[in-house]
Amino acid sequence: MIVIGLTGSIGMGKSTTAKMFADEGVPVNDSDAVVHDLYRTDAVKPIGEAFPGAVRDGVIDRQELSRQLAAAPEKFPLLESIVHPLVRSREVKFLKRHRQAGADLVLLDIPLLFEVKGEDRVDVVVVVTCDPQIQRERVLARPGMTEEKLEMILSRQIPDSEKRKRADFLVDTGLGLDAARQRVREIIAALKAAKMSAKETDQ
Repeated sequence: MIVIGLTGSIGMGKSTTAKMFADEGVPVNDSDAVVHDLYRTDAVKPIGEAFPGAVRDGVIDRQELSRQLAAAPEKFPLLESIVHPLVRSREVKFLKRHRQAGADLVLLDIPLLFEVKGEDRVDVVVVVTCDPQIQRERVLARPGMTEEKLEMILSRQIPDSEKRKRADFLVDTGLGLDAARQRVREIIAALKAAKMSAKETDQ
């Protein structure tokens, strides 16, 4: 089973690209979706203890948590020390399930793949990219987003130029959805061909 790691900076179109892989039949483990679920379940108690006031109605209030982190960015590592092991545990279960089911390819959608040294956990890395101006326009169009908030997010991410250098494959979403979808199909075909070739070599 080939494990694809999908990553890309904010606003690059990573979630849209992950859905394209899913539409082509590749099982996807979405780290953001896992975190959303953890904020309603396993992460509530430890985050509530580390960030007083961040729990509302039994779930993590993401806006309040963001406010506290903006006021005290030095607490990011504390949050990560709580969340990352829980995300990793879900990821391991996902991989085990699909390996047992005989999947050829699976995709781990990990926003901070390089930042958390996650490339060691995958076989190939796909980086989603686009022109920086398109990126800024997309992100600043989001509700509640400001220039300051964007700069804080970007400061915690490895630059897009560095991610592109470390990628096995690139998907440029700035060229339009059809071009991105075609690129995804090309990547899947290349990986399946490589897997078939490896299998024949082993025989």
